[in-house]
Amino acid sequence: MRDAVVVAAVRSPVGKRNGSLSTVHPADLSAHVLQELARRSDLDPSVVDDVVWGCVSQAGEQTFDIARTAVLSAGWPESVPGTTIDRQCGSSQQAIHFAAAGIVSGQYDVAVAGGVESMSRVPMGSAAGTQSPLGELYAKRYSPEFPSQGLGAETIARRWSLSRTQLDDYALQSHARADNASRGGAFSGQMVPIETAAGAFVVDEGIRPGSTLDILGTLKTPFLPDGRISAGNSSQISDGSAALLLTTSEYAASHGWKPLVRVHTAVVAGSEPNVMLTGPIPATEKLLAKSGISLSDIGAFEVNEAFASVVLAWQSEFKVADELLNPLGGAIALGHPLGGSGARIATTLISHMVDNDIRYGMQTMCEGGGQANATLFELVGAGTRGRG
Repeated sequence: MRDAVVVAAVRSPVGKRNGSLSTVHPADLSAHVLQELARRSDLDPSVVDDVVWGCVSQAGEQTFDIARTAVLSAGWPESVPGTTIDRQCGSSQQAIHFAAAGIVSGQYDVAVAGGVESMSRVPMGSAAGTQSPLGELYAKRYSPEFPSQGLGAETIARRWSLSRTQLDDYALQSHARADNASRGGAFSGQMVPIETAAGAFVVDEGIRPGSTLDILGTLKTPFLPDGRISAGNSSQISDGSAALLLTTSEYAASHGWKPLVRVHTAVVAGSEPNVMLTGPIPATEKLLAKSGISLSDIGAFEVNEAFASVVLAWQSEFKVADELLNPLGGAIALGHPLGGSGARIATTLISHMVDNDIRYGMQTMCEGGGQANATLFELVGAGTRGRG
């Protein structure tokens, strides 16, 4: 029976809004990541059956199938195709799912999954322009107004009785963990240095180790006058890209590649669209049921930090230990380059699993419209790698 394994995973550092990566065209940023993926895996790009690429704001520089543009910009053969997909924040996690499904089905032998977002150059919401994506039928069922993620995060905070202090405490933890991971070299092996006008960009730009509860407490709550959600306990607007190389175990063995993880189970679930951000809860439940793996068997969990309330509500439901949840920090500290985030999280999770000999790792993330992807990875050769 065919399987899908990841043999390489790389990412750019994540740049803050109008920061170091704001001078880099998103197609070029994608191309740099593809080039490094090929270099590290000794990949002949001509064998790639497809490049499946996530991108949310498909407007301006990110339109006209940026996956294909990235392939050609990377210098890969013209025979290599690319397709761009949008499942909102989960776009590049969905790219992994589609690539893995293509591998298992036999449509692909080798595929690349990943994504990109330059929120500095193509601002969030650009794709809608002056029009609304909501028609009359949606408006009759729900509302003519597009749901607010910020208000959804506020609703979650109240529904799960999460205080402003709890949310800010979690944000501080994210920055502290990301800072420790960065200074300790946990990210260095997954990074692709990006050449910019100012030189090589090599570190995640959004980490703020000097923040305090007092500082976070001064930040405004833009969604409600007496709100709990602030910029400090929300994900950052960011630029970044990441990519993974997938194939079968058999193909990997015949081409000298050592698989890192197997894509064990991949699911997607829908949830209430007006709240929008609770999807990781039913997606996790669906993944556990489909995989046959118990929660206690999973040694690392990545729940995208779109807002602190999303993660803490998820944790409240599943009672996962603090040390297993986003152990290297998340989007509050590292940033959230929308279409690139799913692949960035997967790259970080897989690296963490390999470094610490963790057999099972899971990632999930909320998505616009009320959806969530969840993915379970299984370490290949678990118990034989040793802890790093």
